Amino acid sequence: QVQLVESGGGLVQPGGSLRLSCAASGSSFSIRVMGWYRQAAGKQRELVATITRGGSINYADSVKGRFLISTDNTKNTVYLQMNGLKPEDTAVYYCAAGVPGTYNWGRGTQVTVSS
Repeated sequence: QVQLVESGGGLVQPGGSLRLSCAASGSSFSIRVMGWYRQAAGKQRELVATITRGGSINYADSVKGRFLISTDNTKNTVYLQMNGLKPEDTAVYYCAAGVPGTYNWGRGTQVTVSS
């Protein structure tokens, strides 16, 4: 089992930046992919970005060029640098880690983009 703890959400004005962090503990050796998903009110959870142990990265089209996913040297912490934030980025952001299809999930952190 992998435990995930997210941090870094908050309220930001349009055009601003936030950095999310997610630290994995427990059976982290089992992690093949780490990433971020988000769920806006009344909508389904959607992919934001993922990164594999080998460094392959995938972004949702809606965040390409604005968001950057990365990991630390241990590869047990994943970051999401969010720049050029828009009101439509408002959502609860969830960290995911493990094997696709059987992810472990964090509890989520709220990101609100509003003036």
